[in-house]
Amino acid sequence: MNPWDQRFQGDEYVFGTEPAKALLKLEQYLVPNGATLVIADGEGRNSVYLASKGFKVTATDYSKIGIDKAKRLAAERNVSVNYMIEDIFERDWPSQQYDNVVAVFIQFVPPTQMTKVLTGLAASVKPNGTLLVHGYTPNQVEFGTGGPPNPEHMYTEAMLRDIYQHLDIQVCEEYIDTLNEGHGHSGKSALIDLVGIKTA
Repeated sequence: MNPWDQRFQGDEYVFGTEPAKALLKLEQYLVPNGATLVIADGEGRNSVYLASKGFKVTATDYSKIGIDKAKRLAAERNVSVNYMIEDIFERDWPSQQYDNVVAVFIQFVPPTQMTKVLTGLAASVKPNGTLLVHGYTPNQVEFGTGGPPNPEHMYTEAMLRDIYQHLDIQVCEEYIDTLNEGHGHSGKSALIDLVGIKTA
């Protein structure tokens, strides 16, 4: 059993069933009703929310158990999401492009793959589309309230500004906030948001 299947076993939703706090804050930057890719969506909290707001959502995850729970949540909320089991490290990023690409807490990406994956996210955005990335900064390791214990898996503002220098960056900021998103993200947290528009 892969580690994510193991983590998502059981009825409890590890990160809760409500969308990430940052997604609610940054939703205003997304192309309304647009075709939207939610990467590594786990148990579906963010994809289900976006579908409920009228976005046409495709969501992926490596865990079949996570996808099955996401489908249950979508059915409960009476929304339609195209769910796919996918290994983020094998995705052909430019092959399908979306109005919005959303990546929330994909901190499992190792440093050796990080630039490739983060660049790939932008490659999946259509011209005039939006990329939204939300995650942890290295200071999160001190808080221990979510994410891996390795600071090299986290993002800094300088890193994201460098990787996404070709985008029209609307938001790129590090901040401290308190999260209550299931037991997976609970307590004082060191966070970072990035929103970039791909200019035509």
